[in-house]
Amino acid sequence: MQKEARVNPLDYYVKEAPTDQNVLDIFQGHWSSAMPQHTGLVSQPGPAALFEDDRLTWAEQELGGFSGQRILELGPLEGAHSYICQQKGAAEVVAVEANSQSFLRCLCIKEIFKLDRVTFKLGDLNMYLRSGAPHYDIVLACGVLYHMVDPLLTLRLIAEVSDRLFLWTHYYDADIIGADRAQAATFEQSETRSFRGHEFKLAKKRYESALNWDGFCGGAAPFAYWLDRSSLLMLLESLGYDRLTIGFDHPSHPHGPSLAVCAVRTTDSKSFQ
Repeated sequence: MQKEARVNPLDYYVKEAPTDQNVLDIFQGHWSSAMPQHTGLVSQPGPAALFEDDRLTWAEQELGGFSGQRILELGPLEGAHSYICQQKGAAEVVAVEANSQSFLRCLCIKEIFKLDRVTFKLGDLNMYLRSGAPHYDIVLACGVLYHMVDPLLTLRLIAEVSDRLFLWTHYYDADIIGADRAQAATFEQSETRSFRGHEFKLAKKRYESALNWDGFCGGAAPFAYWLDRSSLLMLLESLGYDRLTIGFDHPSHPHGPSLAVCAVRTTDSKSFQ
């Protein structure tokens, strides 16, 4: 039996002057986010411009601004949106991340950009929400819902802690996904679930080969459920969100149909319970 190559402990030492780039290089090859352009910092491979994300600019406008707000961010990935919230004047950001490697990268970002109004928490977001989470002015859930095993539960829990929600997610569309043979092969036949007298359609998606990627940042199970578009919007309305604004509506997104929703509950927050 072949022994695994032993890592030389001396390889963990950095033998040059301290820099922010040294911090990023701890996770070289595993970054999803490109650093802000003005910094000159390089994160590899870092394909996504999440530190300069138009979706957050739109959400801030639609939700009445981030300044002075207590914000709960679900699935911060690498802290890019947390950074934006602090830059926009948020009073406090609590960001809950389940992936331990992503959490450590968030701490790198917290240190580099001195995010003193951001607290990163390591753990399951549903468990956090159901364990007595306080009320927040705004919840950000960008790139999270389509990684959930029970998205109906996740949205119900979110609705219990905030009257304002920014959501960006992929959704299930049988025609669009069915036209892509490779993508369709990862989905099972759609099903319906009942909630508050309504029927919601969703489909099970398996991660399959994506689990072999070192930079995998999906959910904690080998599969997740995607709501279809009409079910997603109907669910938000059933939870008392009576003002829905849709943006970034991309049915032809290469990873599956997607959209952003800013949901606001203008009536008594207890009326949905």
